[in-house]
This record gives sequence, C-alpha cells and structure tokens, in this order.
Amino acid sequence: MHSFRYRNGHLYCEDVDLARVADKSGTPVYVYSAGTILDHYRRLDAALAPLDHLICYAVKANSNRAILKVLADEGAGFDIVSGGELYRVLAAGGDPAKCTFAGVGKSREEIEYALEQRVYSFNVESEAELAYIDRIAGAKNLRAPIALRANPNVDPRTHEYISTGSHENKFGIALDRLATVYERAAKLRNIDIVGVQMHIGSQITEAKPFADAIKKVAPLVRQLKSKYGIKFFSIGGGLGIVYESSFASGSLDWWNADHGTSAKHQLSIQQYVDAILRPLRELKLRILLEPGRLLVGNAGVLLTRVRYIKRTGQKKFAIVDAGMNDLIRPALYHSYHEIVPVEEPICRASVSDAAVTSKSTRLRLATARQESKTEKIDIVGPVCESGDFFALDRQMPELRECDLLAIMSAGAYGFVMASNYNSRPLPVEALVRGDKFALIRHRQTNEDLIRGEIDPKWL
Repeated sequence: MHSFRYRNGHLYCEDVDLARVADKSGTPVYVYSAGTILDHYRRLDAALAPLDHLICYAVKANSNRAILKVLADEGAGFDIVSGGELYRVLAAGGDPAKCTFAGVGKSREEIEYALEQRVYSFNVESEAELAYIDRIAGAKNLRAPIALRANPNVDPRTHEYISTGSHENKFGIALDRLATVYERAAKLRNIDIVGVQMHIGSQITEAKPFADAIKKVAPLVRQLKSKYGIKFFSIGGGLGIVYESSFASGSLDWWNADHGTSAKHQLSIQQYVDAILRPLRELKLRILLEPGRLLVGNAGVLLTRVRYIKRTGQKKFAIVDAGMNDLIRPALYHSYHEIVPVEEPICRASVSDAAVTSKSTRLRLATARQESKTEKIDIVGPVCESGDFFALDRQMPELRECDLLAIMSAGAYGFVMASNYNSRPLPVEALVRGDKFALIRHRQTNEDLIRGEIDPKWL
C-alpha cells in the first residue's frame, strides 16, 4: 500500500497536493512519501517478529541521505555495495555495525574503509575476493568478518538483468563449492566466519523461489553453524512491488479483491514471510533481510509536465520534460510504470441525459463525458534517442500541453540510475511527511554540468 490518492480532484502524497510540489520545485521532480517507507518497513519488521532478525535496507535502490536517515532513525541496518554507499549511510547517521558489504568487485580502498568503520560483515562473492580481503585485513592488523554468498541456482522468474541466483549469473559461489571455500576461509589468519548469505534476484512476485532457495541452502547453514558457529543467515531481498496496478494498490480494497484466476495477484509481505518463516525458525540463527525496492519503490513518483502534443500519421505523442536520463527503467528493461494525471480525469457520468431537465446539468454532463474520453498515446521524453519513452500505445485520458503527470512506482532505481546524458541537469528530489514537504536535492545547474572538468595545460 502507499499514500498517493486523489482528493478533491488533485493527486496527493500523504497530505500534500503534488501540484504544490511541482509549482515550488519545477519539473521533473521525484517525490517520496516518508509515511509509505515507514509503513512498509514496520509491516515487514512486525511480520518477522518471531525471528531474531535485522532488516538491512539495500541502499542501491534509493540512496538519498534523507531517505537513509528516515530508515536509520527507525533502527534499520543497511546493505551496501560500494564505499560511497557506506559513506552515505554514515552521513545519514546509520550504524556501520549494522551494515553488510556486498558486491562482486570491491576495491582495496573500499575494503580498507569498511574495515576501519567496523562493518557487520563482508558478503564475499568469490575465492579470489576472500584471499584479497584476508591480505588487506592482515596489512591493517585487523580481522575481517565474512559471510560467503551462496549461489543456489534457483530460477527467480524475473527479468534476466535482475536475476542473481543461477549459475549463469556473476554472483556468489556455487552451492557444491561452498563448504570447501569455508574450509579455506577457516584457515586464513585475518578472517572471521560470521555468517552465510544468498540473494536470488529482484522484483520476484512469487513465494516459491524464495522458499526453494532457503530449502536448498538450509542444510549447509546447519553444518556451518555446527562447525564454525556462524551467527546469521542472510536471505537477501528481492520481494517485488506492484507496477501494473500501482495506483489502485494504494487501497486496502485492492489487496482484498478477487482478481480472478487468470490475474497474477501481488505477493504481500505477510504471504512472503509465511512461506519462509518455518524453515528459518528451525535454524535458530539471526536472519538478515536486504529489501530495497519493497520499501521505497511504491513510495515515490516522478512528476513531469507535458511540453508538446504531436501527431504523426497514425501516432500521437505526449512529449514530456522528463527523459530516459531521469528514469531509465522503461528503456533499459522495457518495464511498465503506471502514469496518472495529477488533476483527476472526470469520471464518465452514470445518469442518462433523458433523466436530466436542467440545461446547465446537461451541459456539465456532456463536458464530463467529453473530458473522460481515453486514447492511445506514446509518452516520450526530449532525449535524442528512440528509446526515450515512458509508455507506448498507452490508453490515457486525453492529454493537453502543460498537463502535470505522475509516473508511479518510481521510488526505487529511479534517481539513483539517472545521468547527465544530453547534458541534462539531474532532477530535484522532495520528501513528504504528513502535511509537510521539503526539497532533499536541488536541481543541478548548467554550471554543475562542467564542474570538475579540467582544461589540459596545452590548450
């Protein structure tokens, strides 16, 4: 569920009219709901109450310092994949002792930094990395806490670019090699074995892949607990969010509705936990989770304004001021984002004209019917690429120039993947909490675009 809904004909985030945010900041602008983030975190935390657990938010999903502070203040840990992400967590007041450091290509500088800050664990992805961490820890006269990342070879049934738990992926160590690598780790002088980790992919909307992966890895976890006294089992993240009906999913009624046998219903937090709780309780270990998209995905929208309406032959385009450099997911994954007008389309009147005697009422109904028409349209950006689109042949209410649109489910892998392609300044970010909102990132200027560039001395 989320906190975006229409009120008096305007789209609100919590108790803030999104048109107000756009008026203050300009567009494009990312807007996040602190209440939604906290609601998702607390729901997951409560569902996991029967377990000794730590929720480590995956910083790569959305790394704005204000978002991290909201979660740090709630007691969250953090899953980081770079030294820069660790720096952001510390700047937001996060506890390095609640940070797990993942990633297949950690540099010497990153490993040294994480050792100095005393992170909770390094999630080790390969035998070469294990040896490298041991050497660096030895040079600093420190011991590195590690958890090897198991690759259970489970099909997560998600997009191939975000699948991480099969043998075709670059991540982790094959399950049949893991015991041998742990034996090697136990002989290294500067290594402390503290856990085992796995992560099978992202945007997974079925419980079965999670349950299957835990079932495959659990016997080995028991052996490692007995042999090395490991303290935790990290089961990764990956629980998917609602994209195709994201606006409707803000209502509890949507979750309770019967969507029919042919419809693929979304996996809820409670259903996910119910599927994995029993085998995890039997392990009697601390359980770590690393959700990212689940906490922030449906907590954010990208506001963009229509610049032009263009017609070419059989096609109609709404050219908006946001581009693929601001939100690359549709171009990169052909992913679906629901798009809704910030000013609510007038619903088709249900009363018949014959039952209406007032001329003014007939005129109002006729106007309502006209404005509630929908049409197929491409919603595209200004970037010089054919892949610069947010929706193709999308059925939308009739759009006009200057209309303000909200691209839903943009809180995860939105701004963090943005770029300056076409020398376009990065967009604004804003955070809403109750009836207040604040900018949490200024829009870049043209001067920012060339800051850091240096003329060669020979020019």
